This record gives sequence, structure tokens and C-alpha cells, in this order.
Amino acid sequence: MIKVSPSILSADFVNLERDIRALSPAGADYVHIDVMDGEFVPNITIGIPVVAAIRKITELPLDVHLMIDRPVRYVDQFCDAGADIVTCHVEADSHENILAAIDKIHVKGKKAGVVVKPKTPASAVLPFIDRVEMILVMAVEPGFGGQKFMADMMPKVRQIRGYIDAMNPGCELEVDGGVDPNTCKVCIASGANVLVAGSAVYKAADIPARIRELRG
Repeated sequence: MIKVSPSILSADFVNLERDIRALSPAGADYVHIDVMDGEFVPNITIGIPVVAAIRKITELPLDVHLMIDRPVRYVDQFCDAGADIVTCHVEADSHENILAAIDKIHVKGKKAGVVVKPKTPASAVLPFIDRVEMILVMAVEPGFGGQKFMADMMPKVRQIRGYIDAMNPGCELEVDGGVDPNTCKVCIASGANVLVAGSAVYKAADIPARIRELRG
């Protein structure tokens, strides 16, 4: 089954509790939380205290995407705050430190993942593929919501799907960026099984219907 992970980056932050509580009855599978530090990406969003607050108001798994420099420094705290899945960019640190971050996440009993930016080749996930529960492919440049979907990322998704099927069949393959009722179809056809959608969910007149639509 295709899973949908609505991104709260597109929620109304004045009414964040309302918008997060709406996701479970709407049929969402995860809550996608974009953490940006102003260094790895040119934007700053939310941090550990907000993740801890979100944990108190939803039973849905928290899918925390760390767009931060040297994530190994903070993964413990995000796990303690209530993250269920923590994904780290392969570009954000050395190979050794990304592996160390994955190990720390697992010690906390949580799921770990790696993320690749548009210009990063599919092969960059290979050193981590047997150690993670999720691989996230960005279909936009990370840092801001509402960007145009990059269809030329789909060959990368297909390539990573091949790696997963061969080496770690239980790993989830997530796509983030520009996912809507049209682009979701090519993501699914390319092998993604988790779709992150922000604007497509929160700007919909009928959120439950939109989530059903995004499942393809």
C-alpha cells in the first residue's frame, strides 16, 4: 500500500495543533516534519521542542527529515523528542558520521533513513542501504515548500528501487517535493511507496479525499 506523509511545512502554524490532529482521521500514515537549520539549507524552520510538542498531540508516526549540517550531533535529541523515523542527508556529513547517526537512531529504538538531494547520484545511498529503514529522494531542492516537481528525478527513484529490491526489500522508498495528484502517479510507477505532500494536502478542500487520491 502507498503511504502518505503530509508535510506540516504547509500547515497553518498559527493553528498547528488543529492541522496535525486533522491528519489521522483523514487517513494519513505519517506526519512529515522538515527540520532546517539555515546552514545545510537556506531556511530555518522548527526544532526539537516543536517535535516534542507535536508528539503529545498525535499517535501517527513522526517522519522527521533533518535538513541540518552534521546531524549526528542532534539525532539523539530528536529521537528523545518523539521522532519515529529520522532521515539524514548523505551530503550533510562524512560517510563515517552518517553511519554513526544511523547507529545512534537505532540505539534509541527508532527507524533511520538517508536522503539524497537532486544533484546527488543514486549510488550515494549504497554505503547505507543495508542499515536503513527508509531512503528519501528529493524531487525539489531542499529548503522551501511549494516548489515545482522535478520529473527528471524519477530515473534515480527507479534505480534506488532496484537497489532496495536487491539488497534491503523491507526498506521504504520515499519521494518529497512537488507531489500532487498528477505527479504522485509517476512517483508510484517509479517505485516509491511513501509520498510526502505539503501544499497538495493542506490546500485541498477535502483533505481525506486528497490523501486517497495521492495513493494513486
